Amino acid sequence: MKAWRRPAKVSTTEWANKHRVLSAEETARPGRYSDELTPWVRGMQDALDDPEIWKVVCMKSAQVAWTTVLNNWIGRTMHSDPSPVVGMFSKEASAKEYREEKLRPMCEATRVLSDLIDVSSSRKAGNRWSFMRYPGGFLKLVGSNSPSNVKSTPAPRVFVEEPDDSADNVGKQGDAIKLLEERTKTYSDRKVVFGGTPSVKGLSNIESSYLASDQRKFFVPCHDCGESHVLHWDNVSWTEEQSQSHEVYGKAVPSTAVYVCPCCGSLWDDYQRVDNVRKAEWVATAKSNGVAGFYINELYSPWKASRMPRLVERYLEATRLQEMGEETEMIVFVNSCLGLPYEFRGERLDTESLKEKALDYEELIIPAGGIVLTAGIDIQHDRIAIIIRAWGRGEESWLIYWGEIYGNTIDKSDPVWGELLTIISRTYAMESGGVLRLSATSVDSSDGVTSDAVYSFVRSHSKKMPNLMAIKGSSNDYGAREIFSRPKASIDSRGKRNTKAAKYGLRPFIVGTHKAKDLIHGRMNLEGNGPGRMHWYKSVRPDYLDQMTGEVKAPHRSMRGKRVWQQKSGAAVEAWDCEVYALHAARSARVHLLSDKEWDAIEARVNQVDLFTDQADDSKPQQFERVTQKTTRGRKNGGFVKSWRN
Repeated sequence: MKAWRRPAKVSTTEWANKHRVLSAEETARPGRYSDELTPWVRGMQDALDDPEIWKVVCMKSAQVAWTTVLNNWIGRTMHSDPSPVVGMFSKEASAKEYREEKLRPMCEATRVLSDLIDVSSSRKAGNRWSFMRYPGGFLKLVGSNSPSNVKSTPAPRVFVEEPDDSADNVGKQGDAIKLLEERTKTYSDRKVVFGGTPSVKGLSNIESSYLASDQRKFFVPCHDCGESHVLHWDNVSWTEEQSQSHEVYGKAVPSTAVYVCPCCGSLWDDYQRVDNVRKAEWVATAKSNGVAGFYINELYSPWKASRMPRLVERYLEATRLQEMGEETEMIVFVNSCLGLPYEFRGERLDTESLKEKALDYEELIIPAGGIVLTAGIDIQHDRIAIIIRAWGRGEESWLIYWGEIYGNTIDKSDPVWGELLTIISRTYAMESGGVLRLSATSVDSSDGVTSDAVYSFVRSHSKKMPNLMAIKGSSNDYGAREIFSRPKASIDSRGKRNTKAAKYGLRPFIVGTHKAKDLIHGRMNLEGNGPGRMHWYKSVRPDYLDQMTGEVKAPHRSMRGKRVWQQKSGAAVEAWDCEVYALHAARSARVHLLSDKEWDAIEARVNQVDLFTDQADDSKPQQFERVTQKTTRGRKNGGFVKSWRN
């Protein structure tokens, strides 16, 4: 190789237009690089060069030249602005594929890179397949499923290809993307680059990253009216032929597909669409915070495979399969063609409509119909989340309380445990004038850090509260395990012996969490009153409904496409978990199996207690002042939490 002299620093776009050559291995249009057909790449490359921007995110479809943008930036870095670069892929095999099919051909075809870099895996140059050295830096490629690779190398520039496919808990050491980002924090000029196709709405890493950016969109002007807008699938139209009855397309005629300008109704063919795209410009639609986000879909693409008739065919083919119960192709169409996260509409809960279902009753007061009381308790390291729910005939239920108490839950002697005891051992007033105590309480013990404190608490108070249960959510039942079942031995959720619980003489109850979540989700959608209905009060803490919609049921890559409940990116779900545990406690009290005669007996017993409340001091509701405290640890409620004081 020739002796290297650092050239003058230029922008990525200038470098690509001057030096980049596309090989036949990379593209069907080999030769000198040009961005004439993909004008959107210029704005992306400018953001990669901008020192005021530390992170660049691209939420995209297929066929929009993102890999070209990435390679231009890497090539420019190697040649004129060298530094270490680390690139992360979902798996090592994907990293090898990128090296052989994209990176090596670029380096071999582009003269300034082939003179500079030995693209072989020869170790005499200090290289291997995953490591390429160049003057002033190196490029290292890693798989997200290897914790040592992800954490080993600090670098000022990192990129992640297809973030939605990255490991979410690499070697039980945390999210691979976050671990990689940590490797850049000591550099003042760091650059983090995310590019990929979104997956499921609410679960998508690339979607959440884009939503946290300045959300740039490529606005295209109409050749007739001059108004600009973002190209959207809803504006694609085609005609129907009534005499036609195609097996897949029905009466639709894909060859008639046109794009309809939403501003003036002008009809664009593919040539006009591509020509209009050349005049488009990027516009940020959210406040800038040092993160530049780009959204682009296949309607912008000039390639033959992306012409509107073919896109309509793909849409109709996916629609046909969806009608037959096969959703996979529609997911692919929405993700890979429209560049959008897919939303499983049957699993969606709308918080606004749920707010409208709230009933007008007071917190801590049990409405008419509720005569059995249970609690679900979720333990976090710095707080305890609590749901108290009243149950009636047909498993109709009413939320009585949702809140959190704060303290060090790892410490068995922390006052927070005394506060919890006060809450679950007190009486609660009924709308009818009587009082109720909790019939059953399920306390989460699945966190190994807090489990000792939980077992100690349950062991200490189980004699006075015989239905106080330490529980664990089943980690791998995916709908097979019943919501409530009696423990056969001191085992954990994976069927292994639980030595911590055994030390306290306890057998944790394993909760069928997936079946419970399915049931709760379905019940929250029910209208009115009656069996199975779930109710909540209007004054409930504002984050309750947000947390109750914090998970989505969607395919998981480790489950071979099986749909399981998964937490949305950045969402809190303590209330959701507490409702599962409160349902588990209710099932332990057999509320789903009670006959009308048994309900009558419970109701009579509750009313009998009412007659003697003046004489039975321990049946009177204790008076508690709810105290609002300012705390830096509060979430979703403006930093305020409710505490309890006798």
